[in-house]
Amino acid sequence: MNEETRVEWHEWGADAFDAAERTGKPVLLWLTATWCDDCHEMAVETFGDPRIAANVNDGFVPVLVDVDRHPRVRERYNMGGFPSTVFTTPAGELLTGATYLGPTGFRQVLDSVRESWDAKGEAAGRVPRALADDPTPSGPVDERIDEHLAGQLDAQWDPEFAGWGTDAKFPLPHTIEFALKRDRYKATQTLDAIERNLRDDDGGFFRYAGARDWSDPHREKLLDDNAALLRAYANAYLYTGDGTYRDVAVDAADFLREELWSGFAFGGSIDPAGDRRDLTAYAGGNALAADALSTLYAYTDDADARASAEDALAYLRSDLVDEDGRVLHFADREEAGEVDVLSDCARVVGAFATAAQTFGDEVETARTVADRALDVLGDESALRDGRASGPGLLDRPLRPIDDNVEFADALCDLAALTGDDAYRERAREIVGAFAGAADRMGTQVAGYGGVAARLTRDPFVVDVGAPPGSDLHRAALRIADHEKVVVPGADEPPEGTAVIRGRDHPPAADPEELMALVASTADE
Repeated sequence: MNEETRVEWHEWGADAFDAAERTGKPVLLWLTATWCDDCHEMAVETFGDPRIAANVNDGFVPVLVDVDRHPRVRERYNMGGFPSTVFTTPAGELLTGATYLGPTGFRQVLDSVRESWDAKGEAAGRVPRALADDPTPSGPVDERIDEHLAGQLDAQWDPEFAGWGTDAKFPLPHTIEFALKRDRYKATQTLDAIERNLRDDDGGFFRYAGARDWSDPHREKLLDDNAALLRAYANAYLYTGDGTYRDVAVDAADFLREELWSGFAFGGSIDPAGDRRDLTAYAGGNALAADALSTLYAYTDDADARASAEDALAYLRSDLVDEDGRVLHFADREEAGEVDVLSDCARVVGAFATAAQTFGDEVETARTVADRALDVLGDESALRDGRASGPGLLDRPLRPIDDNVEFADALCDLAALTGDDAYRERAREIVGAFAGAADRMGTQVAGYGGVAARLTRDPFVVDVGAPPGSDLHRAALRIADHEKVVVPGADEPPEGTAVIRGRDHPPAADPEELMALVASTADE
């Protein structure tokens, strides 16, 4: 983007901040993404202005940041959307920031920053409260968490247009999955609205709608969003048996293969016009895609979904996860991706745990990654988003609730698959680290309630004494509860039978008996 903007951009890293310290200049961080049209417009209209470019080059150390490649930078400096235009001290502390700025607005901000910097220098910087490393609001993990968030499904529901909230509508796939067990009508009505308004002809989903009625779609398509929605539609099919949801999930899987597959992994995004693709293979996105495709295969026997899931898992094993459980954010010959990012670790553990249930042979990868993440990031009850080191504010611990929730959910699966309750207890500590604020949470973090609910009741685990792919195993996978854990090839039940762990019932010898056993335990 250098030629396009005329600005002499530095890469994100210690060298840029060292240069700012050495020259006594503030830093301009410009957070962008390949899929972001506003970013490309600002590059041309604002930074393409020769006078603005000269002022930036002379008075600041400008740093260009791809937010997909640097997720921890994104979380610390995001001004509420992209592009984010952020001014910092040479130590990385925040001076001020905004999102998109046209030439006139940018000149005004530039003058204000220069005036503040000349008057106060480093003293003008501040550290956001989320990075102060204050204790998280801990509390007991009990039924009230699930009850509160289930209530929020109703309190924040939009009865006219479906979805939650009265402004821009985001798909919120984790919230939909939470609702499938608690308010199926609202979950399916929201999925129907997404299908009508955010689904493109190629089967992919746009990022969000700018208006309450799901109009004004923002047409970029991100791997993370599409994978999560694929899984949500597959789970809707599990609960309802409605083939429409299966078909939407299959079309979404086709979109991933046809539009984002690079030949060895799934790329990260497509811009609104379909002209620019970021085919960087990110660990978290590929893990989420593998999880969703494995889930679709589990419910449908879709051979293409299985093949795609196994290909993504193979790439993760070969290129992004080493034998010690270290997860690389992405692999690139010219740029080293960050390692041990919590969001990546959470999704990798979840993907291999789902694969272990579906295909039967991946649990050790999940365990190795989980053990390393707990060791490297788990210095408190809630995990850090990455190692507390690096330039700017990266050395300030950040403990994001969303990533912790995903990790805790994956630990619940891992505990059931391995029989090691220490993972379940660690998941309880993670959830408990935020429980003191549960009564202030809304539908955006409804998944927190789902994990809390799993931890306040006996785990639903089906041990199958038959190999993966057998009729009994396939029937277990299709029990209508997406939070169950299925263990194929288990040792405990007699060969050729299945049992529900911890329940005093005779083993089931065929799919019909298993369904009857599930129904009888549901009535207890």
